[in-house]
Amino acid sequence: MTTQTRAIRLSRFGGPDVLSLQDVELPSPGPGEIQVRHLAIGLNFIDIYHRKGIYGAPLSLPSGLGVEGVGHVTALGEGVTGFAPGDRIAYVGGPPGAYALARNLPAARALGVPDEIDDTTVAAMIFKGLTAEYLIHRCVAVAPGDRVLFHAAAGGVGSIACRWLASIGAEVIGTVGSEAKADAARRNGCAHVIVSGAEDIAARVRQITGGGGVRVAYDSVGADTFAASLDSLAPRGTLVSFGESSGPVPPLAVSLLGAKGSLFLTRPSIAHYTADPDEYRAAARRLFAAMADGTLAPPQVTTYPLDQAAQAQDDMENRRTQGSVVLLP
Repeated sequence: MTTQTRAIRLSRFGGPDVLSLQDVELPSPGPGEIQVRHLAIGLNFIDIYHRKGIYGAPLSLPSGLGVEGVGHVTALGEGVTGFAPGDRIAYVGGPPGAYALARNLPAARALGVPDEIDDTTVAAMIFKGLTAEYLIHRCVAVAPGDRVLFHAAAGGVGSIACRWLASIGAEVIGTVGSEAKADAARRNGCAHVIVSGAEDIAARVRQITGGGGVRVAYDSVGADTFAASLDSLAPRGTLVSFGESSGPVPPLAVSLLGAKGSLFLTRPSIAHYTADPDEYRAAARRLFAAMADGTLAPPQVTTYPLDQAAQAQDDMENRRTQGSVVLLP
């Protein structure tokens, strides 16, 4: 049995103009799947990479887009237990297709959501919050007193991660793209703020740290900041490269890591840090607990109607947004 729904689709890779809202058929959920009617949908830079066909394995076109959302369960596929129609769930991962009024989803990706967190906040926080969780708790376990450089500190992941890092007791140095975003970074817990383009990032980090550098640099910007991130690290420090909003990082000679201080470099993916169901659920519990105790507050949220997904992506890609962007069906 199939029903009709509306979803953002693309049939070719390219700019925001390749996205269009279409009527599509939605089959009944298959074995191990649930059907979800969306209440709010998170927008992330990975969606832009998918739209361009530049992140990992390209989508099989035509395709949907989006990998996170929150909604009510409307139907269960064969073999699904632990959920019932009417349950409110959130999810991260699974096949792209979140930019839709409704969709089918592997039940293993569904997470129960505390009643006290509203739909828009869940959509604004779940992907970015789980990203922040694995970056600062598992990819590199940041400890009190650690000095940390975090690029795009006023962005969606940055606004959450910097608050969390400050609560741990880390000394956070944040970068922002403009002076207008500097106050937001300070409110997010940054002890020091550097405006990219107006200052030499590595030189400023060395000045702040008395020449010692930082234990870890988190870089989602890519081409524009990668060299500065390496030059900001203390000996045996770690560069976590988890995005490339300014373009891909050029090839790197491995010997350079040794020359600059026996450095570590990793390119993590949330898919690998949430692949194990128990680890995925434990990460969500840690995130929801941090929200419940006030450690993490909802970031600034900009909402767009689902039919304005192309404009939302264009604004995010060109850094006209702060915090999180949410699509409302």
